[in-house]
Amino acid sequence: MLIRRPDDIPSSEITPESLYQNRRDFVGTAGALALGAMFAPSVLDAAPLIGQDDKLTSEEDATSYNNYYEFGTDKDEPKDLAKNFRSKPWKIEVAGLVKKPQTYAFEDLFRALSVQDRVYRHRCVEAWSMVIPWQGTPLREVIARCEPLPSAKFVEFTTLYDPARMPGQTRPALPWPYKEALRMDEAMHPLALLATGMYGKALPNQNGAPLKLVVPWKYGFKGIKAIVKIRFTDKMPNTTWGDANPSEYGFYANVNPTVDHPRWSQAKERRIGQLLKVPTLMFNGYAEQVASLYAGMDLRKNY
Repeated sequence: MLIRRPDDIPSSEITPESLYQNRRDFVGTAGALALGAMFAPSVLDAAPLIGQDDKLTSEEDATSYNNYYEFGTDKDEPKDLAKNFRSKPWKIEVAGLVKKPQTYAFEDLFRALSVQDRVYRHRCVEAWSMVIPWQGTPLREVIARCEPLPSAKFVEFTTLYDPARMPGQTRPALPWPYKEALRMDEAMHPLALLATGMYGKALPNQNGAPLKLVVPWKYGFKGIKAIVKIRFTDKMPNTTWGDANPSEYGFYANVNPTVDHPRWSQAKERRIGQLLKVPTLMFNGYAEQVASLYAGMDLRKNY
């Protein structure tokens, strides 16, 4: 499938006030992240474009139906097996093609960066989806702090590897540690987010505490959790699902209803908490914002 460059990105939209009623709870819980920072106005550089039919997934569903193989392959395992996981203190290594490779304390890497509220659709390869209100920092702000060199073309993320704390890593379900990556222009897009909270609260363990990548136009497996390393490189990195099954999970993982998974259709999806399926949207509904990133690419080949 070839795509054309879309019209200009529309003006920012204001997220509904009702989504921020728990902001004080979130700030209180994640106070370290708020050091030196203020919550940004609820206006995004690129609008989430959540429509009237995009009802928020209940917090209970979003925090109890999880893909997180580090804590088990069944959807209900992560909530139980991650309940005692300790995400503080936390360090993040910045490596590769950067001005000054170093390891940051979580608080120092995010100090004085903006914290924003965003509502995004999420689509999993297994044909289910959610609509979640996130809190976090635009990925491009963190990248700017890391000071990558001009030669950096990709950014790779790595999850914590600690089988004693993440019991799913004792099983050979995937090649550990989990790794994901983005092309640099994808990572710098204003929709890409490093999430530290959801539903106005600090990020739960089973949803990737303390730090999760959110790339709303891609399938959910790109949203790596519990990030401990950010590495910049000039070559396309391997990714965990790509290594595990390259015929089914490509590097780009853009939501594309016209390309079926080898074992099921991607044309429709079921919102968790709802009975009927709905049509899957190209780029998960964010085509107007992101399609220009892939202008001229064959999205059947670059899946």
